[in-house]
Order: sequence, then structure tokens, then C-alpha cells
Amino acid sequence: ELRTSVVYTNRVLTINQRSTFSNEVVLAPKLVNYTKSRGSAKMIYKIFLLLILCWNYDKFTANASSDCTPRRTKFGLVCVCTSEHCDYLENPQPSSNELVVISSSKEGLRFAVSTLNFGEINTKTITETSLNESNFDFENSAVIVDSRQTFAQILVDTSELLTSRFTANNPLKLRVNRSVEYQKITGFGGAFTGTVSHLLGQLDQKLQDHIYKSYYHKDGIGFNMLRTPIGGCDFDLAPWAYNEEPRDDPKLSNFQKLDPRDEIKVQQIERLKSVSDLENLKIMALAWSSPTWMKTNGMWSGIGLLKTEYYQAWADYHLRFIELMDAKNMPIWAISTGNEPLNGIAFFFFVHFMSLGWIPRNQAVWLNDFLGPTIRKSKFKNVLIFGNDDQRFSYPSWFIQMNRTRPGVLNYLDGLAVHWYWDEMFAPNLVDLTVAQLPGKIVLNTESSIGDKPWQTHGPELGSWERGEQYARDILHNLQHSYNGWIDWNIVLDEQGGPNYVKNYVDAAVIVNATNRAEIYKQPIFYGMGHFSKFLPEGSVRIEARMLSVAVEVLAFKRPDQRIAVVLLNSESRAVDVLLTDSERGEIKINIPAHSWHTIIYN
Repeated sequence: ELRTSVVYTNRVLTINQRSTFSNEVVLAPKLVNYTKSRGSAKMIYKIFLLLILCWNYDKFTANASSDCTPRRTKFGLVCVCTSEHCDYLENPQPSSNELVVISSSKEGLRFAVSTLNFGEINTKTITETSLNESNFDFENSAVIVDSRQTFAQILVDTSELLTSRFTANNPLKLRVNRSVEYQKITGFGGAFTGTVSHLLGQLDQKLQDHIYKSYYHKDGIGFNMLRTPIGGCDFDLAPWAYNEEPRDDPKLSNFQKLDPRDEIKVQQIERLKSVSDLENLKIMALAWSSPTWMKTNGMWSGIGLLKTEYYQAWADYHLRFIELMDAKNMPIWAISTGNEPLNGIAFFFFVHFMSLGWIPRNQAVWLNDFLGPTIRKSKFKNVLIFGNDDQRFSYPSWFIQMNRTRPGVLNYLDGLAVHWYWDEMFAPNLVDLTVAQLPGKIVLNTESSIGDKPWQTHGPELGSWERGEQYARDILHNLQHSYNGWIDWNIVLDEQGGPNYVKNYVDAAVIVNATNRAEIYKQPIFYGMGHFSKFLPEGSVRIEARMLSVAVEVLAFKRPDQRIAVVLLNSESRAVDVLLTDSERGEIKINIPAHSWHTIIYN
């Protein structure tokens, strides 16, 4: 749990957060939730006096997100969920003059909620005491971590010293201007792979439900999108595709029903929608590879393109999957032209999992002459088609070359799919350039994970704040540009970062203890994503937010409920004052702790 106390010193309010395993929840001065009151008349009298004192002194309420069961690992802090308990947060509903601040920090805050008011003259300071390390011994030897780190990783913390230059006397000035609007949010989500389905099947129903609700319920982090393979991918127990047999069968005679593996997925996704009270789940389906007999090299990986004589069969393959899923009351919202086409062309030395190679010229022909017409002339003509599904460095040249081959081919695309794996080297401006030439397209980040690079720890770093910070920063940078949403990779993995049939182990926001099958671990990555996905529902519109800072970054949106959501990321190794000025509401100064994320909601 997170214990919250309120200290007044020289009329500057401080929220001291410390972690404890006590069953007691202390909320001050918002004592209406105080769990020890037990109806005592004496206690009620004290509460009444304290509420009056707080009202007249410096009106401010703080409410801790007390349901996280924390556990310390060698890399940081995780929140533990079991069948009987998992942490959730109801969406805050600020009144007319209130601001609600939802905070997470390296020191232990996880969706801690504070309430304050515009126009207050005092700085509102969110600070923390040190965690009691003895409470967080990670005793479960089943959690396996590859602890190899490089010099580049060690330098991450020390480099932050170069940007620590802000003081309380020189606050960062943040101005929110509602009159300047940009793109709308489509949504956030994660991937439901064969690995995810396999791991979920090992857990009891209650623990499965906690995973579903944690991600997709409004009291979780509010995902509304799900990406799933057509056939297999690397995160599966083996490579596979529909209609592997008979070979050389363009009629797809053996693709008349869903594979049993997908039947299980459908049941799991139905349960996900039910327990999450989610009617409109946006499912994006895509293929990693065709059956090997359709490919030039006859193998799952390596340099392998689609044989031209099977261009129509491959289009029919996609339509067949859409039809079969729809028959199971699982409508497909969108498809893409295929996962990372460059893997089957240029990166065969590094990528050993199933891939289908494309070059822009060939993909233009397939999309324009086969896939596009096949989908648009079917009863599923409203299924969206996303293009590229590869790295930023292929933008905008991929689409320029496609359009040169088949002028007008890009009219078949409703959206652009981007992966994040080289984002640190290639700026989001490349996507802006593409959107400028293709206005009206939905732009989604469709895959992200950490641990795939040679210089990174392969597999999970349980509790790593740095990895969560990398996620949060990337989401913020994407949304500052042309992106309309963000989809993570696997929603769960095991302690090793798999299963993965080619041992391509990576990290995930939620890790399943596949040994005892009784616990899952929510990582900082989970809360980093949640600071956006939970509070930026579909239809939210980005508005102008200006602040000159290197280590403290900001993003602002106007939501469909007309509330404003401001996301602040403090990557500094020190607390920072932020003076928030809204063009319609006024200003307030907040002191935010080192290495922390905050979402501010107000009317």
C-alpha cells in the first residue's frame, strides 16, 4: 500500500508518500474514506474538526491509490496481483474548480491521487520519503532475469545531471492553450499473441480476469484496441499459418474454419470484453507470413517474397480470416499489409522468426490490384487497411515509392502503422512528413517492446523505472506529433520474456509468474502507458501545451467530456516546480518529485 500524510510547513503543503504493508489506509485531510473510523462518535467529532481546519487553512485533499501490493526487485518496484487482489483506480471526477493530479514515481507512487484548486497562492508539493526496503524483498526464485547490462545503460542516470538546472525560484512555465487544436485520439491497446493466449490458459479464471480488467476496464488503464496475428508470429510455441496443406492451393480449400488456437483466443477475448464492460473493441489483425508454399524461398524466415501467382490467394486469405472471425461475433476493425516487410528483405541476418518480405513496388501492386479491391468489394468493405507496419526509417520513402508504382494506390489505405524499435535514432518528424502528404490517415504505433537490442538486457527487468520512462517518453513524443494512438506488444509474458519459439525474449508491461501460476507483476511500463491510455479516451483532441524544458515534458488534450488532461513527465533526478497556466482557468504552481509521471485532470 501507499500511505499518504499531509504536512503543512510555512503554508507550503507537502504530500509525503511512503510504502507500507499495513492494512491501515491513512487519507488526510480527505478522511471520509478513513478505514479505522468504525462509527465512533469521538472519531467523527475529530474528523469534523479536522475538516473545518483544513477547509479554512489551505484547502487541499490527497487520496492515495492504496491498492497496489508492492514488491521490490533488483531493478525496482512491481505491483503484485493475485486471484484475490489487484489494484484499480476509478476515474477521478473533479468538480468545477478542482484539479485532480494522478501521480506515479520511481520512489513508489502508483496512480496516487491528489486534489487541489485553481487560484491557490501556495506551491503544491508532491514529495516522497524513502521506501522501506525490508518490506520489498523479492523472495520468489522463479523470476528469472538476465542481468547483463552495458556501459551505455549505466550512463543513463549520470547523463541526467547535465539537464538539472531548474530551481524553485525559477519554475518551469507551462501554458495550456485550448484554442489551438491538433489530432484526435483513436485509442490505445496491446497484442494478443499465441504466447499471450498460452499464458492466460495456465492461470485460474480470477487471475485472468484481473489481467483483462487491468488493461481494458475503465478502472484499469482503459485500452480499447487489440492487435492479433493471422496465423502465427514469433511469440508463439511454433510457426504456423492457415492452409499449410494442401500445398499450391490458391482456393484455400483447407481454410474453412478457425484453427483451434484461434478458437481459444476468441473465447478469451469474449471474456475480456465481458469483464471489462467493453462493447467496442477495435481488433487489428495482420499476418507475419503466408504459408511457405506461397513464398519464393519456401521457408518461414530468410529472404522470402510472395510469389506473384499467389497475390489473389493472399488477398483472399485475409478476407477469409475476417469472415471467420465475424462468424464468431468477433468483428475485425482493421487489417494491415503485413508485419515488418523489411524483415524478409534486408534483416534476414538478424530476424529468424516468420516473416514475409515486401518491397514498396511489389506491395503497391498487391494492394492496388488485389487486396484493396478484394476487401472493398466484399461485405466487409468498412474494415480499415493500414500500411507499412514497420519502422520509422522507412517513412515517407516507402509510400512515395508505392505511389510511383501504382498512382492512387494509397487511397486504399485508411491508416499508417509504425513500429518503435529505432525511434531513438529516427525522429517522429519522418511520420509528420508522411502525414503532410497523406492527410486524413490514422497513424498508430502498432508495436513496442524493450529487450530486443544486443546492448539491452534480454527479457524482463522486473520493476525497471527506466524502461517505463522510455515507454512514457516515446508515447508522449509520438502524440506530440501526428500519432492518433499507441499499441503495445504482448500484454503479458513470462519471467523469461516468452515463450518465444526463436528465443526472441523481451519485456512486457505485465509479467506472469508461470512457475507458481498464482501471481502477476505490473511493471512501471504498465503505469507509464496508463498515464496516457486511461485518461485520454477515444475522441480526445490534442491542444497546445508549451514549456521550455529538456527533462520535463508535457502534453495536453481536451477530452470528449470537455475536461482537460495534461500529462507531465519529469525525467530529472530532482523535484521541479511547474507553474501551470490555463488560457481560461488561471494558474497554479505544483512541485513534482524526481523521476515521476503525472496526469492532471480539470474542467
